Amino acid sequence: MEQIAIQATKRAVSGKQVKALRHAGKLPAVLYGHNVETQQIELSEKDFGKVFKQAGESTLVNLVVDGKGQQVLIHDVQNHYLNGQPIHVDFYAINMAEKIKVKVPLHFLHDAPAVKALGGTLVKNLSEVEVECLPGDLPHNFEIDISNLNTFEDAIRISDIKVSEKVIILSKPDEVIVTVARPRTEEEMKALEETVTEDVTKVEGVVKPEPVIAGTEDVIADKDKKVEKEKKKEEK
Repeated sequence: MEQIAIQATKRAVSGKQVKALRHAGKLPAVLYGHNVETQQIELSEKDFGKVFKQAGESTLVNLVVDGKGQQVLIHDVQNHYLNGQPIHVDFYAINMAEKIKVKVPLHFLHDAPAVKALGGTLVKNLSEVEVECLPGDLPHNFEIDISNLNTFEDAIRISDIKVSEKVIILSKPDEVIVTVARPRTEEEMKALEETVTEDVTKVEGVVKPEPVIAGTEDVIADKDKKVEKEKKKEEK
């Protein structure tokens, strides 16, 4: 895989001033890690989006700060709570001679016959696995072929992942990655609907209407007026 690179410059502003950077299409970030002083940096938000789509958090990136390159991993991305856009990034400088532990994403390929032909539901128990290896041996992802899931008894486990001898998967070999669940019967669906309906009535703010006894409507209305008057007094 071709080395991914991204350009950055040292950042002079911090705190509330970074808002102006974001308005200018810049992304505030920090570089720290092996054999580097912690640096406040900035980079193009657009360029970062392209790099992050390629690299994720499990591929080495050549971060070039003011002309000086450094092998890093994208260690943490903070996103805006409303629009999901990145607002800050951590880059972690690594030592190519030391093993690291990184979570590698799983990519699921093809279709499962037990889903397509038998109407089952694909159940993904894992979306990533942690590995230990030298940075240069770090896999970008693991491809999981689910076309062998022919029945509801079939399962793909950690031990089924094909991996280099230079890479150690830290999860247990018998841990299940993906299976196919049987479709629910009509009886199961009916029981589930009844359970959901019952639970909804217990949620705070969801109250079943109580029947009004004939002749008490005026009493209730009068009581409501008194309560409303008391509230207005408190507000004053």
